[in-house]
Amino acid sequence: MQITVTPETFKLAQAFTISRGSRTEARVLTVRIADGFISGRGECVPYARYGETLESVTAQIEGLSGPVARDALYDLLPAGAARNAVDCALWDLEAKKAGKRVWELAGLPAPGPEITAYTLSLDSPEKMREQAAQNAFRPLLKIKLGTPDDMPRLEAVRAGAPQSTIIVDANEGWSAEVYADLAPHLVRLGVALVEQPLPAGEDEALLGMERPVPVCADESAHDRASLPGLKGKYDVVNIKLDKTGGLTEALALKQAALAEGYKVMVGCMVGSSLAMAPATLVAQGAMVTDLDGPLLLAEDRDHALTFDDAGVHPPVAELWG
Repeated sequence: MQITVTPETFKLAQAFTISRGSRTEARVLTVRIADGFISGRGECVPYARYGETLESVTAQIEGLSGPVARDALYDLLPAGAARNAVDCALWDLEAKKAGKRVWELAGLPAPGPEITAYTLSLDSPEKMREQAAQNAFRPLLKIKLGTPDDMPRLEAVRAGAPQSTIIVDANEGWSAEVYADLAPHLVRLGVALVEQPLPAGEDEALLGMERPVPVCADESAHDRASLPGLKGKYDVVNIKLDKTGGLTEALALKQAALAEGYKVMVGCMVGSSLAMAPATLVAQGAMVTDLDGPLLLAEDRDHALTFDDAGVHPPVAELWG
């Protein structure tokens, strides 16, 4: 068994801005695991917010020695980007060797398309209204916020896309006071979900706070070990494979979160169709699917995911799984 790690860059269609900064390209790692003439692929997006770099994640993966079994990964690598790429590559490899699709191996029903959110980058109210108007045909828009002065942006997006369902992602950018002031306006403007309003280390303020709009844990939720810390603060858990450390843990987290009464959102970092492909399996039946990474790219991989009026479709075998 041979593991190779390749850094790749995908240009974005336009600059993508959140409360922590902007980017014009997606920098990813592609992992290939070969067993004889058969190989599987996985993709991860190292994320600085979690102390990851392309170099550090590459070192984690290259530090694996000997044949790697998927059921041993949990003990070999921590939750994060490195384990995600290896786990997904192993699922792909297993499927190819078995001549089956990954969902068959995982005992899941055949997946179908899911309506996905489309993300509007943080910008001036005028620019965000323009973005919203250009995408008003989409049923679900996600808007990046996270500043003390977001009310004009909210009003602008709603004016630009009066019929779309809106979810809001503050990326830890609000204080408890700002969130409390905004909450009634979120209801008035028909916002369906608020994602990570407060910093992960300061979300105790959500305990006992009225939540007229469901609040989703993103930076506060990584894998199943995160669930106890969410109690009383959040209503929804955002599952991202780069946080859980792969499809295996993502499916387990989804099952555990639902059993504890949470609803589930399935999200992504900004990556290619290869990164989204395994997440489409987790997204089946989720409250919110947010797998628009490829829609933000100027270029994508061969055999890319299909996006149409029905949503994001599961991958063809030539891409993954």
